[in-house]
Amino acid sequence: MNNPVVDKSAALPKWERIKIINSPRVRLLLFGLIIFYLVVTALTLEVDWGRIANGLPRAGKMFTGMIPPDMSRLELMFSGILESVQMALAASLFGMILAVPIGICAASNLVPRPVYLAGRSIIILTRTFHEIIIAIFFVKIFGFGPLAGVLTLIVAGTSFIAKMVAEDIENMPPGHLEAIRATGASFPKLLLYCVAPQILPRYLGVSIYRLDANIRHSTVVGIVGAGGIGQTLAATFSRYDYDFSCTILIAIISLVFLGEIFSSWIRSYLR
Repeated sequence: MNNPVVDKSAALPKWERIKIINSPRVRLLLFGLIIFYLVVTALTLEVDWGRIANGLPRAGKMFTGMIPPDMSRLELMFSGILESVQMALAASLFGMILAVPIGICAASNLVPRPVYLAGRSIIILTRTFHEIIIAIFFVKIFGFGPLAGVLTLIVAGTSFIAKMVAEDIENMPPGHLEAIRATGASFPKLLLYCVAPQILPRYLGVSIYRLDANIRHSTVVGIVGAGGIGQTLAATFSRYDYDFSCTILIAIISLVFLGEIFSSWIRSYLR
């Protein structure tokens, strides 16, 4: 008896391109609006092409002046690098500590509504401003130096880690919290035996990531006078000392690479 011929191509699912917007007219309208926006933006920004043309030779002169790098002041460079690393480590440590109570207060499934609103307000306010703006405030208050940089990174790191902690707590299965509460456990025991075991791995991973970010940001906040190697870099550019600027840039790139390798190594043990 002959077996019937089965068309295998008919059994396979038909591939179709995923479309976010199904209507061709709507897609065409959105595409037209994007083109219109780009044209209007290009016309209203008032780009001075003459200044761009005059700046290109200056850019060439600057990059030419960076070669070869100046290696005669390595002690000054290493001093700035060490200060940046110390700022990043101190800010990460204090940020990890301060983020825990703020994150707990910002979890809606753990605390009363007024406490939750207060915790969320702190996170929102501290995340509103960029690190550079916060650094400018602290420089104006405490003066130039690493103190302003450390405080800036503490504020930024605390808000970032606290937001992650609060979201992890809110994403916990509600049954776990209800089971611990049903035993009559106090709030500290609820945190110790229910919340901590579930958020600890991610908390440590986010904290290590923030340490890596603080190393990078510590080189940036110094540009406004908040200490670290960024302050030295800004001084070299203001003096047109481009060969030493190149040396500092190479050191910053190396520092960021080492920080990335270190954070990846630590996270591999946390998985």
